Amino acid sequence: MGFRLKVEGAETIELGLDNIQKVKYDTDTPDDSNARSTDVGATLLLSGKIITATDGDSADDTLKLATWSLVPAEKADAYRKVTLEVIAADQVVRKVYFPNAFVVDYTEEFGDTEGVGTFSLYIKQKKDKTEFTKIEGGYSV
Repeated sequence: MGFRLKVEGAETIELGLDNIQKVKYDTDTPDDSNARSTDVGATLLLSGKIITATDGDSADDTLKLATWSLVPAEKADAYRKVTLEVIAADQVVRKVYFPNAFVVDYTEEFGDTEGVGTFSLYIKQKKDKTEFTKIEGGYSV
């Protein structure tokens, strides 16, 4: 199984099968409600490894993710289109689309023995645009 992430805004950010190791999608609703709430959110938590550029290869786009995480909320570029594809046996089994996603948290960790750093990206769909979130699946070969 693998994952592909595409973030579209002022620049395009793409992470592929080599980078992303784990993904968690969450439909976030209040835990203290006794009925279906209208206060629904959608989030994605991605983690993986940072790939270093070697032998003329280009580095991965995790640096662009770090830069996006620093964009202040007042700027339109803080909100970007995000598409995540979950791939199994060379087939897309799930596609999640956030038209107005923003970064909640972004972290990078490095150690002197691991060799490759890791990243964690937590993004959320803008709450007043949650209805435009799409989750697709069941694609045929």
